[in-house]
Amino acid sequence: MGSVVWSYARRCKMGEDKMMADGTHTLPAGSQGCIFVLGGARSGKSAFAEGLFNSWPTPWTYLATCQPHDGEMDARVSRHRARRGENWRTAEEPLDLPRALDAAGTSPVLVDCLTLWLTNLMLGEHDITAATRALLAALERRAGPTVLVSNEVGQGIVPDNALARRFRDEAGLMHQAIARKVARVVFVVAGLPMEMK
Repeated sequence: MGSVVWSYARRCKMGEDKMMADGTHTLPAGSQGCIFVLGGARSGKSAFAEGLFNSWPTPWTYLATCQPHDGEMDARVSRHRARRGENWRTAEEPLDLPRALDAAGTSPVLVDCLTLWLTNLMLGEHDITAATRALLAALERRAGPTVLVSNEVGQGIVPDNALARRFRDEAGLMHQAIARKVARVVFVVAGLPMEMK
């Protein structure tokens, strides 16, 4: 985590992030106040993303995109909630992330995760390009810090069916669009964050 902490301290010194009187930090508004955290399954990306919020005032908003469909997913959701603790307010939003981001106001927001959001959009046969544009527009409107978490799924073998290949391609295109717009991109591997941007 050293390089990410060093970069964050450097940004504060350069005035890109501002320190408040209570010791917390604020990021610039809009997409420049957004951090995009990518990683594979069990890479530690969600825990890393949650740790970023210690620099911002509470309460924090957790926008959950997961729609549990079985007992195993219910257990995962319960573990995540228990880990987060009492400083978090959870809002479940499987589809309309732009509306939920607007509703959060200036509260620091964590979206976890974009690949589940993409899954929900695809299963509902929504326009992925239009939804991504709407998400980017909502990020530009944000007045508080925003952290987006997503799974990097494009580094394995080519999937053996058309739906899985489309999902991989749509995720890659969405990730590229977001990474171009936001201030910071962090890739997490084996619990180790690497600052990409």
